[in-house]
Amino acid sequence: MKCLPSRPQTGGNPLMRSFGNILRTASLLIGSLAFGTLVAQHEGHDLPASGTVQHGVDAVPAHANEAPDHRASEKFNPGKMIMDHIGDEHGWHLWGHTSLPLPVILFDTERGLKVFSSSRFDHGHATYDGYALIDHTVVAVDPQGHEDETASANIWDISITKNVVSLFVSLGVLLIVFISVAKAYTRRAGQAPTGLQNLVEPIILFVRDDVAKSAIGEHKCMKFMPYLLTAFFFIFLNNLMGLVPFFPGGANLTGNIAITLVLALITFVIVTVNGNKNYWGHILAMPGVPAWVLVILTPVEILGMFLKPFVLMIRLFANITAGHIIALSFFSLIFVFGETNAGAGYGVAIGSLAFTIFMTVLELLVAFIQAYVFTFLSAMYIGAALEEHHEHKESII
Repeated sequence: MKCLPSRPQTGGNPLMRSFGNILRTASLLIGSLAFGTLVAQHEGHDLPASGTVQHGVDAVPAHANEAPDHRASEKFNPGKMIMDHIGDEHGWHLWGHTSLPLPVILFDTERGLKVFSSSRFDHGHATYDGYALIDHTVVAVDPQGHEDETASANIWDISITKNVVSLFVSLGVLLIVFISVAKAYTRRAGQAPTGLQNLVEPIILFVRDDVAKSAIGEHKCMKFMPYLLTAFFFIFLNNLMGLVPFFPGGANLTGNIAITLVLALITFVIVTVNGNKNYWGHILAMPGVPAWVLVILTPVEILGMFLKPFVLMIRLFANITAGHIIALSFFSLIFVFGETNAGAGYGVAIGSLAFTIFMTVLELLVAFIQAYVFTFLSAMYIGAALEEHHEHKESII
């Protein structure tokens, strides 16, 4: 089977059929990613004296309506600001102290299912129904405001968090784009592409010709094109959305290690399932190697199977997260110097804004590069699993 021609000529060509495969693969991929983002993280947190929730440098009563708001007096904490922006949360920060509340969904093995709005936590300053929000993690508390570690271990947090909402937004955008392009190919069969077709088609051809063909092979690439295209567009779109500083952008979805883990696991499963006899032969018992060497080499090769998806996971997570941290660090300098002296804040603002803009422009390039690298490495791993044994042929020649 040959790969696609460089330009579709008829409405019934393989490109149209690939769009259907892409959409089906996208549904599976997004569903798997949604599961990854819903995995609860159970960590212990220490609460201060009875009836209070520690937040920043101030301790405020567990019920925010029982005491004046001290948040305005808190000093600027750049570390907390950066971690809040790159991490997941149970609300979507808009501006100032204004946030978009999201549903908190808890399955407590002792108390059953609990559903309520994240606004009940008042940005982590209040408790609600025996629960508190500490460092973006929901924990159980006793009537005096102390964390109940035993009860907290029974909580499964399956809330609709910021990253989950961003996941659904990106899914909607991808579906709208690809359905529109697919309809355009049907409606304008054999004609020059326009609109979204002009934007999407060169990227599809790039992934096919420069990624899939070169790494997997011309006669096998089409089987894996739906996944490679879905992974590329998903990563690229969410990298770009993470650079948008206002809703519905600003979520660090591809900088969430749960997301990159699921993406890497999908690649690992595809490679493992499609690996041929030659692939497994080189891993379990490499030809031409003495038996005593295999005792050392085979465990190393097996370990390498798991290191490849691990590298995929860490590479994407680290590069995207580091870019956000650097940009936010430059931006934080304005407020750090501004607290010491207003003039110093204004003076540093010029340089900080310039570096922030530079990093943002650089991140536009990184957004594409990281999507390309993940897709290309996935294609290389798949190609290695499908590679045929040519030793006999070469010896004859």
